[in-house]
Amino acid sequence: MAMAGLALPLNAQLKPEDLYAAVSPSIVTLEVENVGGRHFIGGAFLAVDDCLAVTAWHVVHDARRVEARFSDNHSVKVIGLVDKNEQLDLALIKLEASGRPRLKLGSATPRIGARVYVVGAPSGFDLSISEGLISQIRTVDNVRYYQVSCPISPGDSGGPVFNDQGEAIGVVSWRKADAENLGFAIPSTAVARMNAALPVVAWLDRVPLSRPRDNQLDRPPVVRAKIADTGRTVPDSYTNFLQFLSARRGEQVTVTVQEQRGKESRFSFEVPKPQAQQ
Repeated sequence: MAMAGLALPLNAQLKPEDLYAAVSPSIVTLEVENVGGRHFIGGAFLAVDDCLAVTAWHVVHDARRVEARFSDNHSVKVIGLVDKNEQLDLALIKLEASGRPRLKLGSATPRIGARVYVVGAPSGFDLSISEGLISQIRTVDNVRYYQVSCPISPGDSGGPVFNDQGEAIGVVSWRKADAENLGFAIPSTAVARMNAALPVVAWLDRVPLSRPRDNQLDRPPVVRAKIADTGRTVPDSYTNFLQFLSARRGEQVTVTVQEQRGKESRFSFEVPKPQAQQ
């Protein structure tokens, strides 16, 4: 299904203050309550079709209630999920009512070094604008990302990345932990591959695929451990792996196990903290 956005008349290079004034009516701050009763803040923006917003999948993946707040402080209920792509960390969500303008999705690949802007809710300070550059275009875990130098914080996830013409060219997905201004956005061209015609599924009608977890923006360290079933004694590399985990107690990690015959499995978990002595 073709999904044409409502193009705003932004065809020339805009000053940041003019860009912000033009796009802010189409951006919402999401207030999410997950199935575990925890509360999170994320971003989203109107695009694709009437009353539909784009956000990051990890923002709403275990939601049981979501509200969207516009720049004029008007809040509307988010009815449920329309479509999702877990690998690309994208979701289409349905708002109860909107009547607001939709953003234009950029289709051209930005040049490295191009100026970009992020509008989100860093640490809950909603509708904050930050400026940066397209630092690089990278493929990480078989997913294509725009690497941006805009400061990104928890609360920015799911918000739009704009070019200087006011087109939404990306969706904020994650940042590298323990690094400055190293964020990653999914190109907005991926949004066009999502199906806006699917029926809306209410949050409470969804069955979570996993236990509730924090909606984190930081990508945890990725550990790749190759395990060969050789029957030999434990190698030094395994000892090093255990030492790696020991140094990251309390942190989220993702382990990719590459077995013989090319089979691969992924496990995400929090490294247990030492239990207090009784």
